[in-house]
Amino acid sequence: MTAVEPLLQRRRTHRGGDLRPEHAGSRARLMGWAHRVRDHGGVLFLDLRDRYGITQVVFRPEKLNAKTMEHARSIGSEFVVLVEGTVMCRPKAMENPDLPTGGIEVEADALSILNTSRTPPFPLDEEGSASEDLRLRYRYLDLRREPLKQSIVFRHNMSRSVREYLSDQDFLEIETPLLVKPTPEGARDYVVPSRLQPGKFYALPQSPQLYKQILMVAGFDRYFQIAKCLRDEDQRADRQAEFTQIDLEMSFVSEDDVFGVVEGMLEAVFRRCMNRELKIPFPRMTYREAMDRFGSDKPDLRIPFEIRNVTAAAAGGTMDKFKEAAANAPEHVTGALAVPGQAGASRREIDAWEATAKLMGASGLAWSRVKGGGLDGGIAKFFAEGDAAARLIEAAGASDGDLLLLASGPRAKALRALGTVRTHIGAQKCTLDPADFRFVWVHQFPLFEWDEARQAWGAAHHIFTMPLDEHLAHLESDPGRVHAQLYDLAANGIELASGSIRIHRKDIQEKVLRIIGMSPEEAKLKFGFLLESFEYGAPPHGGIALGLDRLVVLFHGGESIRDAIAFPKTASATSLMDGAPAPIDPEDLKELKLRLET
Repeated sequence: MTAVEPLLQRRRTHRGGDLRPEHAGSRARLMGWAHRVRDHGGVLFLDLRDRYGITQVVFRPEKLNAKTMEHARSIGSEFVVLVEGTVMCRPKAMENPDLPTGGIEVEADALSILNTSRTPPFPLDEEGSASEDLRLRYRYLDLRREPLKQSIVFRHNMSRSVREYLSDQDFLEIETPLLVKPTPEGARDYVVPSRLQPGKFYALPQSPQLYKQILMVAGFDRYFQIAKCLRDEDQRADRQAEFTQIDLEMSFVSEDDVFGVVEGMLEAVFRRCMNRELKIPFPRMTYREAMDRFGSDKPDLRIPFEIRNVTAAAAGGTMDKFKEAAANAPEHVTGALAVPGQAGASRREIDAWEATAKLMGASGLAWSRVKGGGLDGGIAKFFAEGDAAARLIEAAGASDGDLLLLASGPRAKALRALGTVRTHIGAQKCTLDPADFRFVWVHQFPLFEWDEARQAWGAAHHIFTMPLDEHLAHLESDPGRVHAQLYDLAANGIELASGSIRIHRKDIQEKVLRIIGMSPEEAKLKFGFLLESFEYGAPPHGGIALGLDRLVVLFHGGESIRDAIAFPKTASATSLMDGAPAPIDPEDLKELKLRLET
């Protein structure tokens, strides 16, 4: 039987992953793709695949007419096939324990090829055999591959768990606009010209930030949205032109309340999607503590060593650089990493780590090996007198067999350099289990940072964050001293979420805008609707946004967030599959009153 229409009028009876030995003797009708075809001495085996799994189908020439067998032998890779037959238990020696359906096969007696396929440009049953550009060009084929398919399935299940959990906590899912007013939020906007109002433009939202604050003013005290966000910025492995975040906001809350909701939500995701228990609450540390101990605001707590402040002990040697840091403390610092068991590291490795430190702004990376209770090589000669070496080793928390690495200079540069070196060494030398999730809250970030290029203050994160209560008095007199009720969630060296308790008072928001150099006229033009809303009883509120794509890659696996997105773009924000972005029709430009410069 080869006709398509009569067979298609009947539905499939089972999906690719359904059949088990208990179905033996029953009839089955399956539809799917030809995953693999094997000819074993005239007997033809077809692995038929759909979204739900793979079922082995067997065509036996002694039980089928010649025309049907000829038709079966014409099946090529990725042909779309319909088969009917009887479910049979496989012989014990022929079972496949790697497949849920490995105990059975379908002995076919009817076949229809629903569609043929060109030879795929890369094998779909192998991993890593094609370049990423080729897989992006043929994304509809790449999505048939098991790893990517399972990533999309996991993403769906996680989104569903998030929705269920937040809904059970009285959150309302509310959509915010995709065509918004252009506002400065840290990256360039994608802009959309208005045909009805020539010369005016919408922006695509970088985040729902302003609208979720407006929803708090409107009285919807618990909002969430799995929101699409768009930013015109340079791409990296963990960035895309369009990405998705789990966005939520609450009224009348402190950061403890926000932390509790997020921890409960992730606990539900672990339980429902990963069949694992998650230990909560997560540890917390201030931004200052994170930088002092790890040189990073997203520390990887799996790495078994951290930065120690050895400013005073290092100054006990004869090295001028260390003495200079001590004389200018606390603005300058000497930090040390005692890398366990790496006293045998080669000079080539140490030089590479020093190059990493210099890339991060450090003037260099001093080193010495810890042997026999003393220092050996590198800077050992500067600590040869008295107990200077012993004091440095003790301050660094080092033991015999460790490698001591030191950076000295302005606090921020020295600590960031050591933090980056720590991360590199951890990846190279430590066994870091990707399934060992070490969550940490980092909070109380600086509100402002000094912009050398503009010689002015700018927002360290974003401009809608409430200062710490005890820092409000310094807002205008000493902006660099002001820290904010701002928090990030990180795990394994990856920033997963960022949020804050928001400014809800017009006078404070106007001060913050003024400090970053925004005139009252500009503030009204860009944020007038938000400032006006604060005059009508805006409640205290706060929230957070978690990167959904990053969470999928962290929890499920993948090389980059492209592995968590059905149709991602390249590093140049190009869609290789459909050719976006593409030229626009000249007539459309004319209608929009736009002209391109060449």
